[in-house]
Amino acid sequence: MPKIAVVFHSGYGHTQRMAQSVALGSSGQLIAIDAEGNLPEGGWEQLKAADAIIFGSPTYMGSVSWQFKKFADASSRPWFSQDWKDKLFAGFTNSASMNGDKFSTLTYMFTLAMQHGGLWVGLGLMPSNSKAASRNDSNYLGSYNGAIAQSPSDGSVSEMLPGDLETARAFGQRVAQVAARVRAGQAGLHTGRGDGNSG
Repeated sequence: MPKIAVVFHSGYGHTQRMAQSVALGSSGQLIAIDAEGNLPEGGWEQLKAADAIIFGSPTYMGSVSWQFKKFADASSRPWFSQDWKDKLFAGFTNSASMNGDKFSTLTYMFTLAMQHGGLWVGLGLMPSNSKAASRNDSNYLGSYNGAIAQSPSDGSVSEMLPGDLETARAFGQRVAQVAARVRAGQAGLHTGRGDGNSG
């Protein structure tokens, strides 16, 4: 079973709840970036051991939170030693507005993953964009680069919409499935199978 790490910052709890849904789908380990932008003890070691790293941050002023940015800047250490090279990466975000420039946040996460020599996994869900679609349907917001959610500025964590949380869960599941296929392919190469030779 692949090791999945869900590393995230949450300002008001909404992104944390989204992270929990991602972890539920991926059977991943949650690693919370604290209010000072630091990882818990052992967090960097967990990320180094992971097969896939899923980033999470609220979208503030069109990008990640400063706490997530501090974590990203601190990741120059594993970057220097190429600890995360060829890992799978993915990302998710939440904001109060329906659009809220969430795409910019996902693009920031994608760029960070590319800096580390990683491989990006997108959402892989068709959008719910017909007249019959409701706000509680999966991927109603129509994202492809990663999972996104919208929580009104005066809405509590308990009021987050089931469709957004289901999107996050399905996203985590997809990352885990891709990671499992990659791991199986690597195992096949190590045993001499899957090399394309007919014998």
